[in-house]
Amino acid sequence: MGTNQFLTQRLPIAVIGAGHGGLAMAGHLAIMGQTVHLYNRGEERLWGVKSTGGIEVQGEVTGFGRIPIVTNLMEEAIDGVEMIMVVLPALAHRWIAEQMAPFLKDGQIVVLHPGRTMGALEFKQVLIEKNVRTDVIISEAQTFIYASRIISPGQAHIFGIKHSIPVASVRAHLIPQVIKKLRQFYPQFVPGDNIFKTSFDNIGCVFHPAICILNSGWIEDDTDFKFYHEGATESVCRILEAVDSERIAVAEALGIRAITARQWFYMAYSTTGDTLYEAMRKNPGYSEIIAPKTLKMRYIEEDIPCSLVPMSSLGKMFGVSTPTMDSLIHLASVLNNRDYMNDGRTVERLGISGMSLRQLRLLAIGENNNTF
Repeated sequence: MGTNQFLTQRLPIAVIGAGHGGLAMAGHLAIMGQTVHLYNRGEERLWGVKSTGGIEVQGEVTGFGRIPIVTNLMEEAIDGVEMIMVVLPALAHRWIAEQMAPFLKDGQIVVLHPGRTMGALEFKQVLIEKNVRTDVIISEAQTFIYASRIISPGQAHIFGIKHSIPVASVRAHLIPQVIKKLRQFYPQFVPGDNIFKTSFDNIGCVFHPAICILNSGWIEDDTDFKFYHEGATESVCRILEAVDSERIAVAEALGIRAITARQWFYMAYSTTGDTLYEAMRKNPGYSEIIAPKTLKMRYIEEDIPCSLVPMSSLGKMFGVSTPTMDSLIHLASVLNNRDYMNDGRTVERLGISGMSLRQLRLLAIGENNNTF
């Protein structure tokens, strides 16, 4: 069965993950009239949705979205759906791919929201390891479309919706097909060049780890402060700009022109500034977001191993120095008593160690790459 089997049909969408992002996406899709299957590994996050029959959304979107299937069974969640929206921390991508592998069908499209860095590649390799032979499209968004939070069981608040989010698939020639499907309900998604471009335009890794590490005293003292405004002072933003410069340099070594963090602010939120500090302060979507209460959360435990580590690792493979990234990886490892470099998405763990630039480019477009 080919990848076009769903073109003339309107089928349900699976949202995998019922956290801050998944609940917002599932609720908004349902409000827009889509039939949504909501999956979460743990049942406790599903109780509120089950008890009311849906999700109440507030903020940039308001309304109540009914969710007909709310489950912790993967087979039930993705049965009969065309689009599978994975809205989970990147640390879960490998596990989710393993759980999904036995139940995937020809023509389904998996979208990682977002893939962070090399998420689609990691997902693809898991399916190959599991001998999956179905014709599925694996894709990743460059960033998550919402700034959102759960406010109570079954209720999500959307603070902001990004204006333009690139998406790419492992087989680059299938990107238009993915975009066509996404735009049935999200006009904000635009074609990305390839999975390396979306991976290196992962801007969250520029902001999240450094702001957390440099404000670790406030966070551990359980102090309420506005993460992107009060936490990102002018001096902190200079560190962010150094991380940003290293990200761009590694991308250039791969022949990729990555957007700067300031360019991303304009593209995603239409905000500008002469410095990253100014652009961040002008973004209304960030103005009320409060800092996390712990350092053991995704801004470090996801963004370090799944973003900074692969960028640093690729930098080493191509002779690009990343001292600021390496310092943050080391400091985060000490703070959380973890070895993020060893546990993260290194080129060795991704199976691309020693590949030439030509081989990596062929990997991005899907040459000699099984069915994915």
